[in-house]
Amino acid sequence: MAQHFIAGQWVASTSGETLPVIDPATGQPFDQIPRGTAADIDAAVSAARAARNGAWGRMTATERGRILLRMSALILERQESLAQLEARDTGKPMSQARNDIVVAARYCEFYGGAADKLHGEHLPYLNDFQVVVVHEPYGVTAHILPWNYPAQMFGRSVVPALATGNAAVLKPSEDACMTPLALCGIAKEAGLPDGALNVVCGLGEEAGHALTHHGDIDFVTFTGSPEVGTIVQKAAAERTLKCVLELGGKSPHLVFDDADLERAATFVIKAITQNAGQTCSAGSRLLVQTSIYERFVAMVAERFAHTRAGTPEQDRDCGPLINRAQQQRVQGFIDRARASGLPVLAQGRVAEGVHPGGYYVAPTLFGPVPRQHELACDEVFGPVLSAMPFEDEADAIALANATDYGLIAAVWTRDGGRQTRVARAMHCGQVYINAYGAGGGVELPFGGVKRSGHGREKGFLALQEFCTVKTIVQYHGQ
Repeated sequence: MAQHFIAGQWVASTSGETLPVIDPATGQPFDQIPRGTAADIDAAVSAARAARNGAWGRMTATERGRILLRMSALILERQESLAQLEARDTGKPMSQARNDIVVAARYCEFYGGAADKLHGEHLPYLNDFQVVVVHEPYGVTAHILPWNYPAQMFGRSVVPALATGNAAVLKPSEDACMTPLALCGIAKEAGLPDGALNVVCGLGEEAGHALTHHGDIDFVTFTGSPEVGTIVQKAAAERTLKCVLELGGKSPHLVFDDADLERAATFVIKAITQNAGQTCSAGSRLLVQTSIYERFVAMVAERFAHTRAGTPEQDRDCGPLINRAQQQRVQGFIDRARASGLPVLAQGRVAEGVHPGGYYVAPTLFGPVPRQHELACDEVFGPVLSAMPFEDEADAIALANATDYGLIAAVWTRDGGRQTRVARAMHCGQVYINAYGAGGGVELPFGGVKRSGHGREKGFLALQEFCTVKTIVQYHGQ
């Protein structure tokens, strides 16, 4: 049975209660995790504060970086066992799980190398003053992780916090916390001091609530739904804490009539079937210029019909959804769209041989979808793609920006001027031109606008997010 990781030790919940760990491919439990309480959170925060005030806080940036680099090497050494754990916990295909572990290692490598590169500044001022600007860690950082990419999200959220010298307390999703726990063991083996990293498992409304409302945390980062993100932000605001929120998206592909249609079709399908569409940056809206709409959508539909959802071992286009509630939610979107008369242009299948209790949904392509329909506006978080025509560049921009979200977008055109114009006009945090996604994109600042949240993860900017800036003004005389 899994346990919390607090002050470098594996410990049970103070309540003695547990929660089942469910395999999404079968719907059956395969392990248990402790059901964390406010007392467990308090112990974890106290351990983090002690580490920050002790050995971890005294460690140099170079030493921190070396620990993260050792973590990277250990993760790669154990890639297969970690991938097996990730796949069983989330249901995703093995090839995707293996890639997620490689990306987690890359986060450790990137931030391990960057830990001692976050330099300050010397500001010219009056002749009898010296002014320097330094970046300092906040102290104890709280991390609420989602269930869709537990290994990657550990690297994306926790590792830059550690690189800058913060002590972290992590509450992973109760639906997927096995790899974050395994990565804690690797961190300890790599030399991370006790208390620098702590993990408390449990329910969001219990352990998560206790963490975000704890009086001794200094920073909060959350990835999840806009509804819960609002709760987290309110809790941070009560103590005037900075927070970084990544809250999903309704990301569009804009396919113009001069695009490389073969290349675009491949990326369009991959962007909605990867991780069964359970990706904040999933390309869930396919916007196509009217002059090529029928031809391109038919091309996508022909390939889409061959997509398959299967077990991790079958390694098909996508796996099951994370739990029964998510399966029912996504299937509800599909059923309502069918009932409203929306045409189904193509539907993949669930592969033969899957367990009947698994949480599978066949990938589905609808179109044309009316611009005010829920499939055009709401985040489904499943393998459901909505095709929509547009007339010209201005119409494409208006349609792409016509949601409450703004995370990423893709522009498919050979016209260099149009590439720049449309990319600049997108209300979102990332824009890809003739591509979509970047294999983890560890180096690329990532985050959204509008209902997609605020703040940036990934890249060098993440280090700055986890630091506060101090200006030191010294009078030294003439």
